[in-house]
Amino acid sequence: MNEIIRKITEDYATAHISEAEELLMELGKIPAPSHMEDQRAAFCRSWFLAQGAEDVTIDSAKNVICKLNCTEDNELVVFMAHMDIVFPDLEPLKMTLKGRTLHAPGIGDDTANLVNLMMAAKYLLKEKPQLKTGIMIIANSCEEGLGNLDGSKEIIRTYGHRIKSFYSFDGYMGQCTFTAVGSYRYKITVKTAGGHSWLNFGSPNAIEILSRLIEKLYQMEVPTSARTTYNVGYIEGGTTVNTVAQEASMLFEFRSTSQDCLERMQKQLEEIIAGHTGEHEIITELLGVRPGNGDINQEALKSHTDLSADVIRTFYPGRIDFAAYSTDANIPLSQGIPANTIGTIIGAKAHTREEWVDLDSLPAGLKIALSLMLHYVSL
Repeated sequence: MNEIIRKITEDYATAHISEAEELLMELGKIPAPSHMEDQRAAFCRSWFLAQGAEDVTIDSAKNVICKLNCTEDNELVVFMAHMDIVFPDLEPLKMTLKGRTLHAPGIGDDTANLVNLMMAAKYLLKEKPQLKTGIMIIANSCEEGLGNLDGSKEIIRTYGHRIKSFYSFDGYMGQCTFTAVGSYRYKITVKTAGGHSWLNFGSPNAIEILSRLIEKLYQMEVPTSARTTYNVGYIEGGTTVNTVAQEASMLFEFRSTSQDCLERMQKQLEEIIAGHTGEHEIITELLGVRPGNGDINQEALKSHTDLSADVIRTFYPGRIDFAAYSTDANIPLSQGIPANTIGTIIGAKAHTREEWVDLDSLPAGLKIALSLMLHYVSL
């Protein structure tokens, strides 16, 4: 760790402890379901402008983009944290403070990480250091669930050809992801004539057809070049015990760290559906795509990740988790852009209404976020 960077980050984090906590308590009450992040987006844009930002926009995907030194032709480094949470609430979120532990839905995933992103960006906005490259600070949309990483997808679609490095702040302290877990998710529905269980006995039954289809799916050949899985997670259909079911459906997904393996699984699924003929209709609805790792320069990815790991070790004494996850970094990784997802807070119970974060972990997380940004500054 560069000692100048270390001193700057430690001094800054110490001086802004109360401000970071106050921002977390204010931002953490604002509801933000995926695709409905409007309130948080407006708050974040106003906050960046109040810190002195001159170029802050909300794009078509509801990403809040704060640009620093982003001329039309220079390379870009992205620092991102997502605004959305898994809960559908549109009213202010309930928050409870117990000692130094803050409880609220989505408070750790990803609100506290977003606060560390914003507070680190504030240093750049206030001090105006000379930047070596363009930096984009992004409070992004649609990371969770069927948000399908749409916010990250929009950023890479628009700026991907210029992005040389990508950081997403998400998860808990010690996490440093450089491998994407991709997934394809489907709703598969079988429709047929149906009828009465006595009068129409022998007629095609959508539940039985769906069951045979599931059996074939569970005979899929799983690629071995990268970890790949599949699962039927939910089924529904029929009317009552004496009805030959007219309709039945399932939710099906497959996952892999390799985009190539995902595409091979997709081809198998299409072949199984096409070969499952009879007196019925099969409707396949693609619910979401999260790509896996694409063709990426491994040396560049290692160098990128080594920097992140060095920064994390400086401020976090625990073990670093390099495991594969499904995060906003999936999108740049699928396009060959070196990317990490890095946790900056300590907490637990993500995706529950009892989620909590340790307020005392915010300064260390802020140091991690700011230290990474300062590696793109001329000191």
